[in-house]
Amino acid sequence: MKIASWNVNSIKARADHVEKWIGMQSPDLLMLQELKGMIFPSERFEDLGYNCIVKAQKAYNGVAILSKKPVTLIADVLPDDSLDEQARFLDVDVEGTRYLNIYLPNGNPVGTEKYEYKLAWMERLYTYVQKLVHDRVPFVIGGDFNVIPEDQDCYDPKAWEGDALFRPETHEKYRALKNLGLYDSFRIFDKSSEKYSFWDYQRGAWQKNEGIRIDHFLLSPAVTHRAHTCTIAPDPRSWERPSDHTPIILELT
Repeated sequence: MKIASWNVNSIKARADHVEKWIGMQSPDLLMLQELKGMIFPSERFEDLGYNCIVKAQKAYNGVAILSKKPVTLIADVLPDDSLDEQARFLDVDVEGTRYLNIYLPNGNPVGTEKYEYKLAWMERLYTYVQKLVHDRVPFVIGGDFNVIPEDQDCYDPKAWEGDALFRPETHEKYRALKNLGLYDSFRIFDKSSEKYSFWDYQRGAWQKNEGIRIDHFLLSPAVTHRAHTCTIAPDPRSWERPSDHTPIILELT
């Protein structure tokens, strides 16, 4: 089963790109983040053979899952904060495996309520995932984590010191999540540096490969043995008017 994740940075602006990439890769399940709007072209993707689950938000955020196989929505919001209206989470079931699509908050600038929200959201995610692990539910968490896990996941660690994506508190929350027994699927298969999933639009970052790896798949113990490959697909970042992110691909047996 081929699973992909892609922060498209506006589905309105990038729907053609998504359709083109689907034609090239034909993923069985595609997680999308940062839809940026209430309108989602479900019929367009249904015509390509996908079932669509969407959690949208006016102007900001937004997540969707496209699945060739029947899909059941489990939850579209993390519990423990009834006032949280940001569209950042989907949990679905496909043939007995749970797929969590997340658009984790950026958190910048540090020292504001935005960073506090990021850390609180990560704590809520931890609590949710902890129960899945306890219940021995097979699951995959994919999406834009807005976390640079290690120095090797960044073209220049010094340039990101103090950023919300690279702060010690962020790393602590991310490690706690992994310490539930989860595996970074990309690092199972590729130990090298200079493999990134995001390049800023400014300063020729793409052309100079000054990127960061912030899009991830974390696998539960019950799924890890099924992992066959995990790769980053950089080509869409070179297309005209691209997203600043590029897709990541996980293949499960």
